[in-house]
Amino acid sequence: MRVLAVVPARGGSVGVPLKNLEKVGGVPLVARAVDACLRAELVDDVIVSTDHERIAEVAEGAGARVVRRPAELSGPAASSESAVLHALSEIAGEAPEIVVLVQCTSAFLDPRDLDAAVAKVLDGEADSVFSGTETYEFVWTGAGHGVNHDPAVRPRRQDREPDFRETGAFYVMRTEGLRERGHRFFGRVAVQPVPTRHAVEIDTPEDLEIARALAPFVDEPLPIDVDAVVTDFDGVHTDDRAFVDSDGREMVAVSRSDGMGIALLRRAGVKVLVLSTERNPVVAARAAKLGVPVVQGLGAKDVALREWLATEGLAPERVAYVGNDVNDLSCMAIVGWPVAVPDAHPRVRAAARVVLSAPGGAGAVRELSDRVLAARPAASVETATATAAAAPAPVTAPVTGLGHLGQPRPVRIGRSLVGPGQPVYVIGEIGINHNGDVDIARKLIDVAADAGCQAVKFQKRTPEICVPLEQRDQIRQTPWGEMTYMEYKIRTEFGADEYAHIAKYCDERGIDWFASPWDVPSVDFLEDMDVVAHKVASASVTDHELLRALAATRKPVILSTGMSTIEEIDAAVEILGTERLVMMHATSTYPLPPEEANLRMITTLQQRYGVPVGYSGHERGLQISLAAVTLGAVTVERHITLDRAMWGSDHAASLEPTGLDHLVRDIRIIETALGDGVKRVYPGEEAPRARLRRVTA
Repeated sequence: MRVLAVVPARGGSVGVPLKNLEKVGGVPLVARAVDACLRAELVDDVIVSTDHERIAEVAEGAGARVVRRPAELSGPAASSESAVLHALSEIAGEAPEIVVLVQCTSAFLDPRDLDAAVAKVLDGEADSVFSGTETYEFVWTGAGHGVNHDPAVRPRRQDREPDFRETGAFYVMRTEGLRERGHRFFGRVAVQPVPTRHAVEIDTPEDLEIARALAPFVDEPLPIDVDAVVTDFDGVHTDDRAFVDSDGREMVAVSRSDGMGIALLRRAGVKVLVLSTERNPVVAARAAKLGVPVVQGLGAKDVALREWLATEGLAPERVAYVGNDVNDLSCMAIVGWPVAVPDAHPRVRAAARVVLSAPGGAGAVRELSDRVLAARPAASVETATATAAAAPAPVTAPVTGLGHLGQPRPVRIGRSLVGPGQPVYVIGEIGINHNGDVDIARKLIDVAADAGCQAVKFQKRTPEICVPLEQRDQIRQTPWGEMTYMEYKIRTEFGADEYAHIAKYCDERGIDWFASPWDVPSVDFLEDMDVVAHKVASASVTDHELLRALAATRKPVILSTGMSTIEEIDAAVEILGTERLVMMHATSTYPLPPEEANLRMITTLQQRYGVPVGYSGHERGLQISLAAVTLGAVTVERHITLDRAMWGSDHAASLEPTGLDHLVRDIRIIETALGDGVKRVYPGEEAPRARLRRVTA
C-alpha cells in the first residue's frame, strides 16, 4: 500500500448534529467521501476513523475499512491530524508512503482532483498538498485592515494574481513528514486547484441546504441500478393538474413516453408499483393501462411501501422511489435511490439522490426508466428493446440504445442545460478566426458575450500531427509574410498561455468556452485546461481514436455530423455513447446554399439517437439558422468574425457583430413565440372576442 486515505468522521458535531450521516444527493456524507476515494486511481486503501456505530456501519457499507477512534481523540478539541496518526498506528504492516486526509464536510470531492494532488507528492513536486479554489476577493480584518490588498489601490480582477481559499476537502502528505511534524503543512506546500462548484464546506444547516440544492447540478448522472421502481402518481405521472368537467369528473394529462418507459422496465424484469394517497378512478385506470399494481387511499405511504417490499422480497437499497411532495419524504427515506422531479417541493429535492430533468407528466418516468435500464445487463435491455420495437418505427433503429423512444434529456454544459424545454444554447464559433492573436480572440469573446451567446468555441490542433506531409512545405502568402503552410499553422495555433488567458477572460465575461480537438494530444491539452465540453468537428467523425479519447474524458461531447453518412454517425455514437451527447446537424459546404441545408435532419437525428440535437450553420444570413430553431434545434452554432473581409479561410462565412446580435435576438423571440402548444384565449383577444363574436359557444 503506497497511498492511504483516512476519513475522520466522529459522531459529535456542534453545527449540524451527526453531520457525517446527513445526506447530500441522497447519499450520506461519509459514504460520498469513501466513494470518491475508492474511485481515485492513485488511492490504494480507505480507512474511516470514527467513534460512532452508525457511521462505522455506513462506512463499511460504502467499502471502507473502519478504525475505532478512542474517546480522548473524539472530542471537539481533537485535531484531524490526531485521528490520522491514530489510524496509521492501528494498521498492520509497513506504513504507506503517502496519507490523504479527506473530510466528509466537502460533499463534492472529485476523484480526479485527489489523483492530481497525490501525483504532485509522488512526483516529488511537493511534500504537502491542499485543495484550494481560486479567489479574487478582497479580504479585511474586523478592524478594517486589508489582509491581501492595499485598500488605497484597487486593481482590476484581470490585473491581479489569484489567491487560493483552502476548501478543507483534502490534504495529501508524506507520512514521514506528518509523523515528524504532527501537522498537515510542512516542507514544500502546494495547492491543488478545484472548481468553485466543488468548494462547498458544510459547517452549518445553511451550508447543508446549499450543498443539497447544488447536488443535482454538480453530481455526475449515473445509471440507477435497482430491482424495482415505485412512483407517486400526481405530479410524477402527471403535471399535478386536474381537469374537471361539468359533471365533476376528473381528467389528467399523461405522457405516452412514460408508458413506454414502464413497459420497457417490466420487460426487463424490473418490478413497478404506483402509490397514491388519494383514491381516484383516474389513477386506477392509468395503472391498469400500464399493467402495474397500484395502492390508493393511503394514510401512510411508507407503511404500504414496506409491506410491498417485504411481500416481493426486495431489498430497500435496491429500490428507486420517485416523488414530488412532502408526503413522499417518508418513502424516499426507506429506499436506496430517492428520486425527485425537477419542480418538486424543496424538501423533496433536498432529500433526493437524483433530481430528474423532465417534469412530471412530460417524460419524468421515462427518463428514470432509461437510467434504470442503462444499469441493467445488456441481454435484458436488448430483450426489452426488441419487444418494444415490434411496432413500426419512423426511422431505422440506431445501434445506440433506447433513447430514441422518449424525449431527449438535457445535457449540462458549463452554466447551462442544453436540450428540449431549455433556452437555445448559442455558440459563437471563433475557430481560427482569431488569426493567432489573443487580442482578436478577446474582442470576439466580447462580441459573443455582448450578443447573449452562452459559449464560444475554438479549434485546437497539433500541427505536426494534423498537417498532411504533402502540404507542410507549400508556400503561403500571409499577413506575416511568405512562409510554409506548416509555419503558418504553428504561427496561428494558441498554446497553454493563450488559452489560460482565454479561460480567465471567458470566466470574467460569464461565458463558457471549449474547442474542437483535432488529435489525441489536443484532447489531453484541453482536459488540462478543464474545458466544460468537447466538440467533434465534422471532419473528425470517422477518427475513432480521437472519439475514444473524448469518451474517456466523461465530459459532454457535441458531435457535428457534416460530410458524414448515417453509418459513419452510427459508428461514432457507438463509441461516444448517448449519456452526455449533443448532436449538431450540419452540412459542410462553405458557404451553405439553402438547397443543401436539409433542416429536417434535425428531427431525424433526434428520433434516431434520442439525444438533444442542434444546428451548426455555414450559410450567409440568418434565415436558415432561425428556421432550425423552429424545427427544434436546441443549440445553434455560427462562425463569428470582427470583419468578413479579414484575412483567413473562415471569415467570409462568418457573422459580424451586428449579425450575431440579430441572430440571438431573433432566436429569443422565436422561443417566446413557439409557446407550449396549449390552446387558450389570451388577454389581448378578449376585447376583439367580445366585440366581433355574434354567437357564443
